[in-house]
This record gives sequence, structure tokens and C-alpha cells, in this order.
Amino acid sequence: MPFDQSFFHYSLISLFLLAPPTFISTHFTSAPYGKHHRTGWGPTVPSPLAWFLMESPTVWLTLLLYPFGQHRSNPKSILLISPFLLHYIHRTIIYPLRLRRKPSQGHPISILILAFVYNLLNSYLQTRWVTEYADYENDRWFWWRFSGGLVVFVIGMVVNVKSDLDLVKLKSGGGGGYKIPRGGLFEIVSCPNYFGEIVEWLGWAVMTGSWVGFGFFVFTCSNLVPRARANHVWYLLKFGEDYPKGRKAVIPFVY
Repeated sequence: MPFDQSFFHYSLISLFLLAPPTFISTHFTSAPYGKHHRTGWGPTVPSPLAWFLMESPTVWLTLLLYPFGQHRSNPKSILLISPFLLHYIHRTIIYPLRLRRKPSQGHPISILILAFVYNLLNSYLQTRWVTEYADYENDRWFWWRFSGGLVVFVIGMVVNVKSDLDLVKLKSGGGGGYKIPRGGLFEIVSCPNYFGEIVEWLGWAVMTGSWVGFGFFVFTCSNLVPRARANHVWYLLKFGEDYPKGRKAVIPFVY
């Protein structure tokens, strides 16, 4: 236990330390997959397989660690971990099955490894907090936080999943190439899928009421906000005057 407490503590510090360099690096260099695919990053694997592999620790590591926590039978702990698993079961299994990508548009293995390592770290932190280090007995605000955070989480997940599905349908709709997304939140932001995911993990931070949850939210923003900005610029350059000028990148009416 002392070793685990120390490891947990330093892992949490690492999560916060990773956010600034991630924001800076992704602001200047977009990860080379999807719209930003380019050569020079080493061997690639098909996108569906890459998504499955790099997101998989969020499922198997969570399920592996959970039974070893002191709160493994606590209904609050079970309820709290469920939205986290729900998101990542979708991201790891369902979402990759919907993708159709040419081999040349795969994920570089180097990016896959970085994402895999991050998901190992994050899954360990979130799971150990929920099942071991959270103080459910003395948390008088648990049900208020959980209920409010869950509403935010569900709204974000609906936006995230629907927007991703709309993009997949748009890409597979025939005609080849990329098209301008239309409808729903796409009318006000270029990346409602990223906005939805940011909202999800804001809800998770509220639900957990912890530095662990807040660190996850901060890192999510540091990764997705620059990516959304890069996508927004890509749309503007590709479609020129045809692209709606009133759209923001990721935060409606703000950025």
C-alpha cells in the first residue's frame, strides 16, 4: 500500500505535468492521422486497429484493477466507474468497427504507443481513485455531485457519439474526399465531437470531485483544443469561401 500510494501520487503529478507540453506541441504539430495524415512518422496500422489497441487499456486495465480496491463492493464506487467504462467500451470496441480507412491513412505506430501509454496512466489513476482512495463515507456531497456531473457527462457523450457518427457517415457517403459537415452543432463549431468529449470529462471531474478527475479534464483540453483548432484551419483552407465563416473551432460562440 505505501508503494501504491507513492506511485499514485507521482502519477497524478505526471498527469498535470503532461498537459502544458501536450498543449504546446499539439498547437504547433498536429498528430499525423485523419485529416492531418502525412508520411515521415514511421510504420502505420489501419485506423480501426489503432483505435482499438491504443484505447484498450481503459477497459482491460480498469477491469483488472477494480477488484483489488477496498471499495470494490461499494454501490457508489460501482456507479462512479460505470460512465467511465461506458465511454471507453464505445471508444475501444464500437467506434473502431464503424471506421473505414484506406491503409495509407492509418495511424503511425509511434502515435499509437504514446496514446497507449497515456491511457495506461490515466486508467490506473481514475480506477484507483474510484475504488481505493475516494472517501465515500465522509463525502456528504457525493449524490449531488454525482447527479449533476452525470447529467453533464451524458449530454457530452451524446454530442460526442452523434458527431462522430455523423462524420463517419459523411465520409462513407460516396463521392470520395472530405465534405463540409452540416447540421446540429456542426453549424456553430467545426469539432462538436471534441466539444462533446470535453464536456464529458468535465462531468466526470464533477462526479469524482477529485484532482484525479480534474487532471483528466485538463489533459483532455490540452489535447483536443489544439486539435480542434488545427481541424478548423484545415477546413478553412480546403473549402475556402464555401466554409461557414461563423463557425468556431470547438467551444460554441467562444473559440
